[in-house]
Amino acid sequence: MSDGFLPRWSLKTEGVVMPDERLPTGHMVVVGLQHVVAMFGATVLAPILMGFDPNVSILFSGIATLIFFVVVGGRVPSYLGSSFAFIGPVLVATGASVGSPNPNIPLALGGIIAAGALYFLIGLLVQLAGHRWIERLMPPVVTGAIVAAIGLVLAPIAINSASGVTPDNQNGSDFARWIALATVMAVGLMAVYAPGIWRRLPVLIGGVLGYLIYFICANVLGLGQAIDFSKIGQAAWFGLPSFQSPVFDMRAISLIAPVAVILVAENLGHIKAIGAMTSRNLDPYLGRAFMGDGVATMLSGSAGGTGMTTYAENMGVMAVTRIYSTLVFLIAAAFALLLGLSPKFGAFIGTIPGPVLGGLSIVVFGLIAATAGRIWVENRVDFSNPRNLITVAVALVLGAGNFKLNVAGFTLDGIGTATFGAIILYHLLNMAPSTADRTETVH
Repeated sequence: MSDGFLPRWSLKTEGVVMPDERLPTGHMVVVGLQHVVAMFGATVLAPILMGFDPNVSILFSGIATLIFFVVVGGRVPSYLGSSFAFIGPVLVATGASVGSPNPNIPLALGGIIAAGALYFLIGLLVQLAGHRWIERLMPPVVTGAIVAAIGLVLAPIAINSASGVTPDNQNGSDFARWIALATVMAVGLMAVYAPGIWRRLPVLIGGVLGYLIYFICANVLGLGQAIDFSKIGQAAWFGLPSFQSPVFDMRAISLIAPVAVILVAENLGHIKAIGAMTSRNLDPYLGRAFMGDGVATMLSGSAGGTGMTTYAENMGVMAVTRIYSTLVFLIAAAFALLLGLSPKFGAFIGTIPGPVLGGLSIVVFGLIAATAGRIWVENRVDFSNPRNLITVAVALVLGAGNFKLNVAGFTLDGIGTATFGAIILYHLLNMAPSTADRTETVH
């Protein structure tokens, strides 16, 4: 990498593309679009579950990614989107129901801004005091467990979408499940057997193939609910989403602000994973990454958007494509801005059937969980040590089961309990040498 504020991206036409390298422009645009597809489902789903306007969140995901890119000096390849860690606390703070219109969004926005501010301060402390203390607090065994738990806690969302589960149909349908599996197969076949550049675009092309399969089966053969294209014609080409202003309420702030701790662990795990994938030490950028994410979250919350976080979904795309160029995320951010400002484009993306998104989510969320294995292997985590084994085991089950806990009025969902559980349990078990350690010392 160059010594300037931004890297000088060198051209690469084959093999692994590192953060300071780039593909030819046409290929970069297509890869950037693939990242938009990868982030779209989660970035839209999180605000829908909280009762927010999805278009606002899409718009601010693009803005957040640009802010992050600038703050880290273009060194860390990441896309920022809606954080699922906010869902539980926001619903509790606003008294809203899952998936229903939220009349108290301004209260949530005040809490989201407070979480962003706390996140920024933690990042500033890391930047000033170094990142070693945060690594001691959350070593690789813990960050890997948290990353795996995040993938597992998202798994039911993917399965429900893949199964066609809706409020009116809790059992889903076999048609939806077959479409989702067809989409998964399409992604896998493209990733392994596609020629040349097509092999780098498995999520995008797999999604297109899944969409076409669904269209033929549903719209042509009548085997499922047909895709409704009417909203595309009714939507305007350009228009602003519905912005809202925050209200600062201490109860809502006390419920939502602690999410910053989860975001720190989440982001730490993501950057460690990206460092493992690229074989580069990105630790010096941890503080700047936290600060960039914090600023992005505050800005998003100031106008009606959700809290932002670096997206593991896009890490999954990088793991498959082996394209880590940070320039790709500028292109993805530009697409997101267009999407957020274009109701017609948003309406078109909105026609993607749930089972297709579910199939893509199965792959991407699975890759998130699998990234934990790479963290453990790269850092040579010893699973013969019971403290490591028990820490990971407990975190995985807390995440997979979405274990929820109420603490002083603050509700932790599976991501939160897995995060705090892994941190606390690891250090509790690390207070004194274990019997296994003493035995090893004797030998």
